[in-house]
Formats: sequence, structure tokens, C-alpha cells
Amino acid sequence: MISENLRSRELAVFNLRGLYKKYGFLPYKMSKFEEYDLYVKNKDFLVSESIITFTDTDGKLLALKPDVTLSIIKNTKDDFGGVKKVFYDENVYRVSKGTGSYKEIMQAGLECIGDIDDYNIYEVISLAAQSLELLSDDFILDISHLGIVSLVLDSLDLTEVAKRQLLSAISEKNSSRVQEICKNENVSDKDINLLISSYGKPQDVIEKLKNIEVVKDSEALSQLTKITSLLLDSSFDDKIRIDFSVINDMGYYNGFVFRGFINGISSGILSGGQYDALMQKMKHTSRAIGFAVYIDMLPTPSPEYDVDTVLLYDKACDLKTLNEAIKTLTKDGKSVSAQTSLDEKLMYKQLLRLSEKGVLEVENDA
Repeated sequence: MISENLRSRELAVFNLRGLYKKYGFLPYKMSKFEEYDLYVKNKDFLVSESIITFTDTDGKLLALKPDVTLSIIKNTKDDFGGVKKVFYDENVYRVSKGTGSYKEIMQAGLECIGDIDDYNIYEVISLAAQSLELLSDDFILDISHLGIVSLVLDSLDLTEVAKRQLLSAISEKNSSRVQEICKNENVSDKDINLLISSYGKPQDVIEKLKNIEVVKDSEALSQLTKITSLLLDSSFDDKIRIDFSVINDMGYYNGFVFRGFINGISSGILSGGQYDALMQKMKHTSRAIGFAVYIDMLPTPSPEYDVDTVLLYDKACDLKTLNEAIKTLTKDGKSVSAQTSLDEKLMYKQLLRLSEKGVLEVENDA
């Protein structure tokens, strides 16, 4: 059941803006479209390969923006010190998984680009958790580390095809499929199945990971331990889980990847991670981490009423008297719809009529 603490979409965006500004992230605005070539070169990074295109007046092929991150990277240069911190709330245009048709999708998020260090990684993941907390009290943030997954896969003598198959099986937590692939490759499935079964509180999972020889003394495990220990020292410590089924395309992502869930919404409402490999592919030397919140997934409950009060008045009435009556009714923040006749489809709490003498008469009081 959807939590009562879920906010409306508009209020959610407003609150997220305030959160990101609090940590020094600056608003970023962009065009609704980019050159189509940008998305063709990085189509595997996109959620959907279907893109709405059109031809500009100069003959150049443009596309309605299906992704925000690619636009930010393209328009961010490497000639700055430290890190660039930006946030956005934008509409993207892609095929909806539910309907199979194109949809305008509202999303908010942030990107941290530049000389990324462990604090930047912690801050972004922490802001992901705080973003979920703003939307609902009942949430979970699942965290994975692709460095650990890579160590396990690289320790086995696997073909590239088998690696891709195993990544897919890990993302599905499909132990039987893992066993089948490893048997065909004549390698042990022990460590991979340990990854699949290692879901839960960070401290518990980290202890399990120490049983994997190639992982126990690794920099990746040390980083995972460091970052999660900071996350556990927070108000949302019981909402953090390690889950190695959270796997993004390793041709674009590296290090930490994460996904956020809210009770009552079937799929992840937040997705993010480190994408240094994407930066390199787009000829950037900087590192980067960020996430997106899919605002369109938030429910929009229908209001019980369209307006608090409907005020009926005669066209011949004194305009000053009508204006004063509306001022009186709206001074406490209530909404008023002034009408000369009643729209039967309009839902209201109270129906008033302005008499010829300028007196408000109750027609109906819900």
C-alpha cells in the first residue's frame, strides 16, 4: 500500500531541489533536444533505444532528449578544478515500458563530475537515500560494487560471452543459470553464488565477502566497507542494503551502482552509479557519479474536490462587490471559482451565491 507520506509530484520536485541546493549542487537547465548522433554513439547506455527524431532547418538530425546524463557530460568540459555539482528536474522522451508508446517522463536527479573522491561518492549515495526519504518513510536503497563483481568474474577463466551471461544471471539472482554456465565453462560457481546470496545489511554481507579469496583484501571491499559504514551512521541506517543483483552495463559503469525502492511501487524509482567508463568513451578525463529519481512513477491521487468554493454571481452585479467577496473568501488560502452558472462536473465543498445586495448566501455547504 502506498505510504501516506508520499508527496505530490510538484512538492516532491520542490523538496528535492531544496535538498540538493543544501549540499552545494547548482541547478542545471538544458535544451529539450540534442543532436541525434550523441544518442546513436551511446545507445547501449539508454533505457530505451527508441528515440523521437526530427530534422532541423539546416538539415541536421536532432532528437528529443531521452536522457539527461549524456547531455550534461557533452556540455561539461574537463578544464575545471575540483568537482562540478549540478542537479536538474527535466522531462525526457522515451518509450514507456508499461504502454509501449512514447511518453514524456519527469525526472529529477544530480551529477557530480570531476576529481571524484570517496567523500563525493558517499555524499551522492547519501543524497540518493535522503531523496527516497523525502518521498516516503518506507524505502530501501540497494547498493552494489561492480569492482567486487569484476574481481570474481576475472578470477575465472571465462569467455566474454560467458561473462555477459553470468552478469545477466546475477542480475536475476538465478543460481541455477549460474550453475549451468559455470558447468559449461568448467569453472566453480561457488563465489558467484555467494555474491547472489549476499543480500542484506552491509555489516553482514561484508563478513560474507571476506570468504571470497580475491575479494577479502581488495581495495573494492575496503571502499565498500568505508562508504557503507558512513551511510549506517545516519537516520536511514536500517534502509541500506547490499545487493549484487544491482548491475548496470559495465561498459559504462564502474564502482558503486545503486537502486532505490518505495513500498507500493513495483520497480525502482531511483537509479544511479559511477560512470567513469562513459566519461572516457565521450573523451573526458573526469570521473563522475550521479542518479535519477523517476518522478513520473509517483502516484497522483485524484483530489476529492476541484475547488473549495464555487461563488455564483449575476453578470449585472457590481464588480467591486464581487471582487471584495472573492478577497474575503480567499484570504485564508482557500480556492474560489467565480461562475455565472454552475458546472455540474465541477466538484466543490461549498456553493455560495452573491445576492443583489452583495450578501453571500449559502446555496449548499458540504
